Amino acid sequence: MTRTTVRTVLTLVLFLTGVSVPLDRPEQPLLAQQAASAGTRAGDAAAPSSSVLLNEKGSVKFGVIGDTGTGGSAQYAIAKLLADARVRFPYEFVLMLGDNMYGGESPSDFVKKFERPYKPILDAGIKFYAALGNHDNSNERMYKQFNMNGERFYTFKPKPGVRIFALDSNYMDRTQIEWLEKELSASGSDWKVMFFHHPLYSSGETHGSDDKLREQLEPLFLKHGVDVVFAGHEHFYERLKPQKGIYYFISGGAGKLRKGDISKTELTAKAYDTGYHFMLIELAKNSVNFETINQDGKVIDSGALPRFSDADKKKMATSTPTIGPR
Repeated sequence: MTRTTVRTVLTLVLFLTGVSVPLDRPEQPLLAQQAASAGTRAGDAAAPSSSVLLNEKGSVKFGVIGDTGTGGSAQYAIAKLLADARVRFPYEFVLMLGDNMYGGESPSDFVKKFERPYKPILDAGIKFYAALGNHDNSNERMYKQFNMNGERFYTFKPKPGVRIFALDSNYMDRTQIEWLEKELSASGSDWKVMFFHHPLYSSGETHGSDDKLREQLEPLFLKHGVDVVFAGHEHFYERLKPQKGIYYFISGGAGKLRKGDISKTELTAKAYDTGYHFMLIELAKNSVNFETINQDGKVIDSGALPRFSDADKKKMATSTPTIGPR
């Protein structure tokens, strides 16, 4: 049995028994990590040995950014780090978790708040997939480079065995719920990943968990074996403890920041509200590997989270959720 297998099995056992597993590691400068892989060609760049991002053949690799569209210096700084990260981690697309455009949405705004900061990534042929936030105009769905194809909610399959769903959490009507039920039933994918704006679980003081949205979506997530959920809205980073067998991340700090807004509760596995950030994600065969990187290029959270089996998901679906105060 390999060291990786032993670690994955041990982590799964600890999660199932309710023991908190410290998956994060000390903050580590991103530039130092990139230096460790110096000498390789950009196209062949592998993650350094200290990284949880394994660059496995056939894995799905992507970036995650939320609450971006300010056009300010923080957005540009995070955008540069995201672009630079492709040297060591050649992600294939980027998920945008809503609030993609604050304020005006004229053609010049799209240039300032999206096309210019992410130009190196766009020039490399990397697609961005957007979800709508409460500060977004629904007409953003028509903007070609958000790849929404005119829809408020949609799904795509980056590789066999993985299905990703974008939802419009601003207006969770019957039409969207029925669409989601149908698409989940037909997906047949090993990995099912959701991304939308408002978090079902949150330790934020300003917003907190969206209880109503959770009542609408969680039963479907549990019924159809959803694995990972990404949300924004809160202008900080939080990794939640697994809720009924589902991993939840909040990543709403790629352009906005609300310092000191996290009130750590029993929900919290890791929280960060003192700087801007973005995420790098790798869906391997049996784990979701991730790094969260701040504006100084430091890894402030990382882990290799085991994918729960269908049997484990069924057991945990009926467990009492860990819910902190709003």
